[in-house]
Amino acid sequence: MIALTPSPPYYAVIFTSLRTTIDEGYDAMADKMVELAAEQEGFLGVESARNETGITVSYWKDLDSIRKWKQQTDHLLAQQLGRQKWYEVYKTRICFVERDYGFEKRF
Repeated sequence: MIALTPSPPYYAVIFTSLRTTIDEGYDAMADKMVELAAEQEGFLGVESARNETGITVSYWKDLDSIRKWKQQTDHLLAQQLGRQKWYEVYKTRICFVERDYGFEKRF
């Protein structure tokens, strides 16, 4: 699903990862993180896809909202478990969105 973000400007956090073979608890934690992020002030939406490489993009009102999410207690635990069990490697990028546009076919 494509996130319905407001008109720019806003921020995008791009989380790219390669997983280990350990699946125990991963899906439940990923679902919980999306639910918790949606409750955070400044959260605008999320998009995610996984094949070999996983890419999750979350959208935020401002940098302060991103900082607070990074320090959220359950998110800190997920980060720790990710490093210990679920990820071979990951990279987080924070981007300023100046412009967006799109297309939607209507029937």
